[in-house]
Amino acid sequence: MKVLFINATGGGFAAPLEIAEGTTVGMLFLEQVGGDPKNYLIRVDRLPTTIHQVLHEGARISITPLKIEGARGVA
Repeated sequence: MKVLFINATGGGFAAPLEIAEGTTVGMLFLEQVGGDPKNYLIRVDRLPTTIHQVLHEGARISITPLKIEGARGVA
């Protein structure tokens, strides 16, 4: 099935992906991004979700880091 994967890490991009039926958000995250999902805001169809949600045909998945690399706190 096809989904749209929007990755806001680094340069950011959006790409249609072909994934297997039954793929979860966590499985897609590990394949496409890796690392600890707790450090990211993950949304499906613009709504925050967990890594356990099973994806559906036409879903729009966006992954945004909670902390931008190199950002400094205001002193």
